[in-house]
Amino acid sequence: MPSTFDDLLEANRAYAAENPILGFDGVAHAGVAVVTCMDSRIDPLRMIGLKPGDAKIFRNPGGRVTDQALEALVLATHLLGVNRVLVIPHTRCAMANSTEAELQRRVGESAGRDATWHRFNTIDDQEAALRSDVVRVKSHPLVADEVLVGGFIYDVDTGLLTQVD
Repeated sequence: MPSTFDDLLEANRAYAAENPILGFDGVAHAGVAVVTCMDSRIDPLRMIGLKPGDAKIFRNPGGRVTDQALEALVLATHLLGVNRVLVIPHTRCAMANSTEAELQRRVGESAGRDATWHRFNTIDDQEAALRSDVVRVKSHPLVADEVLVGGFIYDVDTGLLTQVD
């Protein structure tokens, strides 16, 4: 494991030297916002054919519409040009395939201290949670009725999205 951030800072300098979106206005040019998981197998822009500057991305464990995700979506729909929201959890997600007790135990073992007090918000039924999250966005009083909201599950083995009604 690297002991410094030097490799990342060097990569950042190369990125900054050729960054095509410097001076960008910050608006979602494709009018899209994505709420998805933090899983590194997910490339939220490329999986829907977009590029940097096209969409607003909010990531968290499990890809849930949390209070913070809703806050981001309200701002995005009113101030940043978003008119379509995709909520995208994924297959083989630890948040949907583990219990609270399992994650608390695993984190506790890794940390070398008790983690039973920490809630990880695991997901019992991923499709039901997704449907609930879509309704949560659609019914929020500060998200306009004209904003399209869809729920999708990303298959990490095929790269395909499946829409969930």
